[in-house]
Amino acid sequence: MRKAVAVTHVDFEDLGTLGAELVHAGYIVDTVNACIADLRAPELAKADLLVVLGGPIGVYEREAYPFLDAEIELIRLRLEAKRPIIGICLGAQLIAAACGASVHPGTQGKEIGWAPIHAGRDAALYPEFAALLAPGLRVLHWHGDTFDLPANSHHLAVTSSYASQAFAMGRHALGLQFHVEVSPQGLERWYVGHACELSAAKISVAELRRQSEKCAPALQEASRQFWKEWLPHVEEPRVVV
Repeated sequence: MRKAVAVTHVDFEDLGTLGAELVHAGYIVDTVNACIADLRAPELAKADLLVVLGGPIGVYEREAYPFLDAEIELIRLRLEAKRPIIGICLGAQLIAAACGASVHPGTQGKEIGWAPIHAGRDAALYPEFAALLAPGLRVLHWHGDTFDLPANSHHLAVTSSYASQAFAMGRHALGLQFHVEVSPQGLERWYVGHACELSAAKISVAELRRQSEKCAPALQEASRQFWKEWLPHVEEPRVVV
């Protein structure tokens, strides 16, 4: 069986609903914590799929969090070898950094809450992505940093606040700034883990919970459809012009 490795930064930002989709697609799934794992371990570089998840730190905070250098190098090596990798939120920013793109604090403030995404200039090249662009669908945004699109990537999604919301390189690399893996139950851990951030941003946990209960079921169905179409072919070479 194929092996997928999920790289976490805080335990509560995990694979969420993506975990079940990976199993359904035929993967054995392991999880490692980037903060304490040996990111130079051969099994990480050789895994059939690497999924790099979110976290509350910035890519540019490498002096405070030295493991980020090893994590970026791991990602760079996989990209160089065209080994499949998916990045979500911080994970997408790390992929961008590994490609040499700038990652920096956003100038429009934090983007936290449920809102739609809109098609980027290259979205039509990836018809699977249409499931996440469905009218009325809202995804969860939870970030303060943003990034420049990597060179030679395809731009898949934007919002009114931040243009870099999703990108792909062939089939082997996918970066999603927003979250498609969340569930109302799983988010209960986020509300506690990110309590200080939510308080500082003056965001009501009760209101965010109400939004999650309303929006998450449709997102779960849309993300299930997206992964169903994306994952079976993730290791196949794909030419997109």
